[in-house]
Amino acid sequence: MPQAVTHILIPIILLSLFRDFIVKDKKKFPLHYVLIGGIAGILPDLDLLAYYILGFFGFTLNELHRTFSHNLFFVLLFVLLGLLFIGTKNKELGKHHLKLGTIFFVIGFGAFIHLLLDALIVGEIVLFYPFSSYAIGLNLFRIFPDFWQGTLMASLDAGLLIVWLIYMEVKHKISDFI
Repeated sequence: MPQAVTHILIPIILLSLFRDFIVKDKKKFPLHYVLIGGIAGILPDLDLLAYYILGFFGFTLNELHRTFSHNLFFVLLFVLLGLLFIGTKNKELGKHHLKLGTIFFVIGFGAFIHLLLDALIVGEIVLFYPFSSYAIGLNLFRIFPDFWQGTLMASLDAGLLIVWLIYMEVKHKISDFI
């Protein structure tokens, strides 16, 4: 399973690129959406919290993790909420006028990226849980030698963080804020 930093940074990087090169209007897509999408990147791992509680009652990690929050229905919930609130002008939040519909779409995006990373990098996900037990996943890290397995995730986290910091410096001159 990719570590939390990867689950946070990939949506942040993708939403930052979307904001900077597609939307191009910082008022229409403030950085708060990027932050929300990054946090949503770890949202499917809330099932670990369920394990920490239900483990006292005999439930195992395998019974709970990658189940109710690691499927397409979890992502579709946020997309449907986004559709429900899209275009409703009175559903803006805060001084930055964040739109509730966009917030739900960004959360859905972050959750979807989480599922994609879990399926691509390590392991499998059950896309239609609880209606089907059919699991998919490429588990790309298995192609690397066993002696690398312990360091691959940390290296991926470090590489992503460096790429994101360089991008932020080049595009937004974050050193001006130091």
